[in-house]
Amino acid sequence: MPGQSHTEPTRAASTAPQVAAEPMTGAQSLVRSLESVGVDTVFGIPGGAILPLYDPLMDSTKIRHILVRHEQGAGHAAEGYAQATGRVGVCMATSGPGATNLVTAIADAYMDSVPMVAITGQVNSKLIGTDGFQEADIVGITMPITKHNMLITDAADIPQAIAEAFHIAGTGRPGPVLVDVPKDILQAQTTFSWPPKLDLPGYRAVTRPHNKQIREAARLLTTASRPVLYVGGGVLKAQASAELKRLTEATGAPVVTTLMALGALPDSHQQNLGMPGMHGTVAAVTALQKADLIVSLAARFDDRVTGNLDSFAPHAKVVHADIDPAEIGKNRIADVPIVGDAKEVIAELTLAVEAEHQAGHRADLTAWWTQLDGWRESFPLGHAPAPEGEVSPQDVIRRIGEISGPESIYVAGVGQHQMWASQFIKYENPHTWINSGGAGTMGFAVPAAMGAKAGSPDSVVWAIDGDGCFQMTNQELATCVINQIPIKVAVINNSSLGMVRQWQNLFYNGRFSNTDLHTSVGSRIPDFVKLAEAYGCVGLRCESPEDVDATIKKAMEINDVPVVIDFVVFRDAMVWPMVPAGVSNDLIQIARDTRPEFDSEG
Repeated sequence: MPGQSHTEPTRAASTAPQVAAEPMTGAQSLVRSLESVGVDTVFGIPGGAILPLYDPLMDSTKIRHILVRHEQGAGHAAEGYAQATGRVGVCMATSGPGATNLVTAIADAYMDSVPMVAITGQVNSKLIGTDGFQEADIVGITMPITKHNMLITDAADIPQAIAEAFHIAGTGRPGPVLVDVPKDILQAQTTFSWPPKLDLPGYRAVTRPHNKQIREAARLLTTASRPVLYVGGGVLKAQASAELKRLTEATGAPVVTTLMALGALPDSHQQNLGMPGMHGTVAAVTALQKADLIVSLAARFDDRVTGNLDSFAPHAKVVHADIDPAEIGKNRIADVPIVGDAKEVIAELTLAVEAEHQAGHRADLTAWWTQLDGWRESFPLGHAPAPEGEVSPQDVIRRIGEISGPESIYVAGVGQHQMWASQFIKYENPHTWINSGGAGTMGFAVPAAMGAKAGSPDSVVWAIDGDGCFQMTNQELATCVINQIPIKVAVINNSSLGMVRQWQNLFYNGRFSNTDLHTSVGSRIPDFVKLAEAYGCVGLRCESPEDVDATIKKAMEINDVPVVIDFVVFRDAMVWPMVPAGVSNDLIQIARDTRPEFDSEG
């Protein structure tokens, strides 16, 4: 089952075998350090400044290096690997443009709390600050978008730096760490010994929650009339899905799972109302608005969930649990703040709730569930049918999920197809949904799917992509073919930048300025089937509703090379429900100019 490897985090420095001091180069020391923390896969591209590292990397029998076609692809592949396996993803690039090409992926990992270590080559130490050839201050550039970064100035510090980088990236609130190594430091003679002593004053992740805060949260949960458990992606990062299910059933409360948390609680669970936010279900969005208590578990009250903050959940008290104290109270004041690891918080909260029940304190949620079930029944997720003879993008994505099944891993790009994939595929298992949430990075899907498949080779991995996103990083198909990473790519081809077109349709009087991509309407530039074949993949095309199932099933039968399907779909399909940006969630629309009509109790 996907996610089982999440029980095997990248090895901590303190648990690796002891190695006596050995003479070697800085580059050899770096490779040995990576081996010692348990790295098995690295995505990267060599270049002048990092070339000394690539020479001993060739001799490693423990590390598989995957040569990507663009550094951004290396970064997203490391993210996909990390999210599919729970281990720290690793990418490499050379100095200057190689390093700066990693910036988008580093920012993406930072926004979504993905554990990743980026290793960059740097010009010789004496050239730093001189605007030397291919010099860029990557430490300065990435300072706002990394959990930590460092420039190594002494080859003797390499083992310590790598051990610290992996510890910081993978503990507490996960995130990207950058290690920049000048070329002369890689070439210098040094000694390697392991393990180094981790000494990080000021870095102390609080994992155990405060008992008093837990008891107060439990008291509120067992007395509230309209509670909601608001579950964020940190629950998946903490491997806390089993604990969440127990808390859910102990409280009897409804659950909403954010875009980053899909699969943390099975979509089929009776208490799961679905995804909240801009394109969330009516029941999830409205439950948060009408709640008298919101228990936020490793979520951050971001703008896509809250809509206009001033009008968000006006009658709710808030319990906010997060491992990062900076998140608590950042956007919404917490009545009960809890700092701690989600796994431990949820487990202890469950025990406290059960203790309250034993003491005779249990809220009656019958009326609340009557209201919630009424919204679910009246306003289920759906979509308008495509015109006769045209392919519905929603139906394509739904059938991919049904045919491939809940054990598969689904990786999305960004835009309409991403939202449809979050809505119409049912996620029953943790770590089977990977996407770019905070940054919304177009071009994420193909390289991230490649990384996910490299980390979970026994899983079927689908990249659900748009024709715009696909053209940003499809060169990684060559990487997939050469390295025998057989992902499946569904290009939802509406010949447009679809989400931008939807906004132009709704808010700019249908003035479609610069959103027509000419990939299926009037021309095929490029022809995605020919492009796939040029890369050594199998290329398929589906232009008829009657052919959707057969095309997906054919792709499922091909498991030795990547498959790319060009699904030519109805270009004016829209994502509903929708809360327009910046307005109150009370103004959710289920279709154009159509708001749900709630009964007098709603």
